Amino acid sequence: MSYAVKGLVQNEYEKRFAGVDTFIVLQTVGISGVVNNKMRGELKKKGIRMSVVKNSLMRRALETMGHGKGGQLFDAGPCTIVYGGDSIVDAAKGIEGWFKKNPALILKGAYVEGEVLNAAASKGLSSMPTRAELHGRIVSMAMTPGSNIAGCLVGPGSVIAGCVKSMIEKKEKEAA
Repeated sequence: MSYAVKGLVQNEYEKRFAGVDTFIVLQTVGISGVVNNKMRGELKKKGIRMSVVKNSLMRRALETMGHGKGGQLFDAGPCTIVYGGDSIVDAAKGIEGWFKKNPALILKGAYVEGEVLNAAASKGLSSMPTRAELHGRIVSMAMTPGSNIAGCLVGPGSVIAGCVKSMIEKKEKEAA
C-alpha cells in the first residue's frame, strides 16, 4: 500500500472513531463470512458496530486522536473493533454469546476511557450492569426512603380514621 493510500485510510479511521473512547478488540480469523454478517446484523440492531482495521494504521490513528495506549491491543493478526451501544457493557454483552457459538473468535482486550484491559478483564465487562440498569437502581434507592416516610405518616392516620369510623358505627347502632 502506498503512503498516500495509508494516509487516506488513517484519516478515515480518525473520522470514523472520532467520538469513540471505549471499544473492544477481537480477532475474527477463521470466522466465515455468513457468520460474520449474522453477527454484524444482530449487533447493528442493538446499535453496536464492528470494523475490521489494519493494525499499524489503527495504532497511528489512535495516537493522533490521543488514545495511544489503545494501540497496545493491535499487535498481531487482523483485528476487529466492536464499539457503540449505550456503553461498553452493552457491546460486551452483545458479543458474549458469539464466543460460545464460534470458538475461533478471540477476545484480545478492551480500551475503556484511557485504560487498556486484558482479555480476562474485558470478559468481566459483560457481567456488569448496563447504564439503564444502574439508572433504575439509583431511582429505586432514591425513592425508597420517601416511600418509607410516606408509609410512616399514613399508617397512624389510617389507624385513627379506623377508630373514628368504628366509633361512628357504634354510635349509629346505639341511636337506632
